Amino acid sequence: MAPLLSSVCVYCGSSNNGPQSHRDAATELGTLMASRGIDLVYGGGRVGVMGTVADAVMSAGGKVTGIIPDFLMRKEVGHTNITSLEIVQNMHHRKARMAELSDAFLVLPGGLGTLEEFFEVLTWRFLGLHDKPIALLNTDRYWQKLSDALQTMAETGYAHQQALDFAPLVNTPEEALDLLAERASASKQFDTDNTEP
Repeated sequence: MAPLLSSVCVYCGSSNNGPQSHRDAATELGTLMASRGIDLVYGGGRVGVMGTVADAVMSAGGKVTGIIPDFLMRKEVGHTNITSLEIVQNMHHRKARMAELSDAFLVLPGGLGTLEEFFEVLTWRFLGLHDKPIALLNTDRYWQKLSDALQTMAETGYAHQQALDFAPLVNTPEEALDLLAERASASKQFDTDNTEP
């Protein structure tokens, strides 16, 4: 894999209550990332979809960097069997560090925290604060209603269509990594373009 996509930040749920198909997709993603030499950057947890994708990358011989706030580490949800676990002061530092270490962002099924991370990084992208690609892995059509809501925002004038185009839905882990790699390459090719988003 070209170095243009050497690391991907994965946002996803930390609950074990979701369907098995979500963890299966996370396992497939993690295995594929390792096979392509793509490092995982994530929230540092050992449970739920979050722990599943980290375990898959590690099991396949890949590299995993987790970023976790101190208060969550103290609750013993930090994953200590990964390549590197960074303990930071708070959630703001966590998100900033994850963004700093990543070449792209991929959103898997999750809850409120996952949505908060997604909307922040999408807003940053629209405002031109970064040029890294974003995608949502639409396992079991999990993000379809979110996509529909975003389209409604655009149709009623509360969001720009271009912002929505920054975060497409993808159906499989392979499609996700292919798209992120393609967009990362395009971004590097045109990184001197200073046009407003």
